[in-house]
Amino acid sequence: MTVTGQLYLIPNTLGDNNPLDVLPITVKNIIDKTDFFIVENSKAARRFIKKICPEKPQPSLKLFELNKRTDLSELPNFLSPCLEGKNVGLLSDAGCPGVADPGADIVKIAHQKNIKVIPLVGPSSILMAMMGSGMNGQSFAFNGYLPIDKGERKNEIKRLERLSFEQNQSQLFIETPYRNNKMLEDLANCLDASTNICVACDITLSTEFIKTETAKYWKKNMVDLHKRPTIFIIHKN
Repeated sequence: MTVTGQLYLIPNTLGDNNPLDVLPITVKNIIDKTDFFIVENSKAARRFIKKICPEKPQPSLKLFELNKRTDLSELPNFLSPCLEGKNVGLLSDAGCPGVADPGADIVKIAHQKNIKVIPLVGPSSILMAMMGSGMNGQSFAFNGYLPIDKGERKNEIKRLERLSFEQNQSQLFIETPYRNNKMLEDLANCLDASTNICVACDITLSTEFIKTETAKYWKKNMVDLHKRPTIFIIHKN
């Protein structure tokens, strides 16, 4: 009887810092024993693997790329090594696989094929922002990206504010890093003056910045978030 390999969900750092400063030694041990990886970008993945396991021979790595250019019909083939008894690692470019990340499609297929899925501990900017916000950790929702169109964006911001108030639920979202400053301006101008906004930027890095204040405060105290990975959270009490 063939023993099925396992799918390990391998977290990555959230920026250019020492992996073992933010990742447990288990991540290094699993990478050291795994040769098959599903990754977003092969070059970035090899660089990360070399950084966390410098002794691991790079020629032994077999990488499958999963990104917006990947033909979805190919995804089941990425898990073929598991069916042959070999473990596969699903490695995110940053943070945790499957959370605001294309890796969820692979995990779904693994369950369908009865392949054991093992998530490893690592940094999630969404959860760490929520932890540091002082907002409602009992009820919150991640909304991904808001609309780019100015009118649609304003309507969505107000909708999330109403939802927050009606359900006492904190609302999280992200923006393309080079549009972060405009996002904070839009939030400060669209939201009620007393609505809280948390700005969580550069999480786990030396430049980390996490601050929760009212829309009224942010309107007068803008911070430069240009090209800095940021989570925004709003909550209206």
